[in-house]
Amino acid sequence: MQAMSALQDFFQRETPRMTALADQIWSLAELRYAENASAQLHSNALEQAGFRITRDVAGIPTAFMAEWGDAGPVIALLGEYDALSGLNQQSGALVCTPSIDSPGLAGHGCGHHLLGTSAHFAAIALQQHLKRTGLSGRVRYYGCPAEEGGSGKTFMARAGVFDDVDAALTWHPASYTGLFSQSTLANIQAKFVFHGKASHAAHSPHLGRSALDAVELMNVGVNYLREHMPSDARVHYAITDSGGLSPNVVQARAEVLYLVRAARNHEAAELYERVQNVARGAALMTDCRLEIVFDKACSNLLQNNTLNKVMYAQMQALGQLQADAQAHAVAGQFQATLDKNDVDAVSRPLASVLRGKVPAIFEGLMPYDPDASDIMFGSTDVADVSWITPTVQAWVACYAFGTPLHSWQMVSQGQSGLAHTGMVHAAKILTATAVELLAQPELLERAKEELLQRREGKPYICPIPAEVALPFLRK
Repeated sequence: MQAMSALQDFFQRETPRMTALADQIWSLAELRYAENASAQLHSNALEQAGFRITRDVAGIPTAFMAEWGDAGPVIALLGEYDALSGLNQQSGALVCTPSIDSPGLAGHGCGHHLLGTSAHFAAIALQQHLKRTGLSGRVRYYGCPAEEGGSGKTFMARAGVFDDVDAALTWHPASYTGLFSQSTLANIQAKFVFHGKASHAAHSPHLGRSALDAVELMNVGVNYLREHMPSDARVHYAITDSGGLSPNVVQARAEVLYLVRAARNHEAAELYERVQNVARGAALMTDCRLEIVFDKACSNLLQNNTLNKVMYAQMQALGQLQADAQAHAVAGQFQATLDKNDVDAVSRPLASVLRGKVPAIFEGLMPYDPDASDIMFGSTDVADVSWITPTVQAWVACYAFGTPLHSWQMVSQGQSGLAHTGMVHAAKILTATAVELLAQPELLERAKEELLQRREGKPYICPIPAEVALPFLRK
């Protein structure tokens, strides 16, 4: 912790600037692959700090790489800055209220404005440490777009941009602090477009072929499939084109978007094939033509206990999150807006720490069990990085305890004092972990050996086929 003590003045001095950057990105609330202003804010600031900037990484205009240093291990800090559609919200409001400051429809309901800024903060802090000590190392900040529904890192992984990284570090805002030590679900997202034939629904229905019927039959078929798939798999869908607004016209075109999840890559691929077969059956039953458009995918997350232990030790040494009385009062107000089930969902895994008490702010540290093999029933494109290089990440409390991800309460708290406190705490965790890895390079070798073991000797195969174009390049 000597390195962190030496950096305390730096963190204190730079916190207002980083807070302002996070608030700017909160207000922009840009969606996947359209985070132009957010990416520019990050890349410009890092360039001013002396980092070399590579733009249009993997052919993505909102992806970039900022690097400092010329020799030594490559430590990557993964930053995100995309928002979620439909979650526009007034900052600080205790009821769901559309924002007057950012009139668009998006909002930072997953805290990526904090995520990217904290990783940015850590990159500069690590740069300062290397300058001061003369240690060898290369610091890389990866500006990663489209985590939400776009698998930006998976497309970046397909392009090989993480291939020479020695370790990747990141974190995620939450309502508690602890290691992100669970596996995640692999997923595949695809669009199913049915092409039928229009006709008058009353006068000549026999001449029509309903694409909407095909969509509905596919959905029914997949619902029957749910009984016969692994219990840890998930399948979701959204009808994105119902075929028009006129019920007296047989719908000639209809479209449904499916997201298929399973515990491992091969299981997701197998389940996706079964979903495709259901769609093919629906097309046959309705005499429609089926078009399947592969959208995106991501892998299941590979944990790395070597790096997990390093990060957890730094979290313990840094001590608990320090929130002031005002932050506790505000958090209590937000917690009062939550459903009891929301709070219980977070309380159950922390029962041994909470001991029956539910705090407004979780200031402790969730216990870490390296032998646990739990699954978080969500997905992240960080997982694809974890197949290529040893990867570690943390959860850090930035919201009232129990605040669910992707909620209006999360957006509303995104500029709060607690959000900023958690963001800075996360930057310190990332910096301390990176410093330890550079000070003990044998840890990096051990982490790489563990990754090979977890891959069982298999190479990383990107779950997005080479012929699938980036979403913004498709016709």
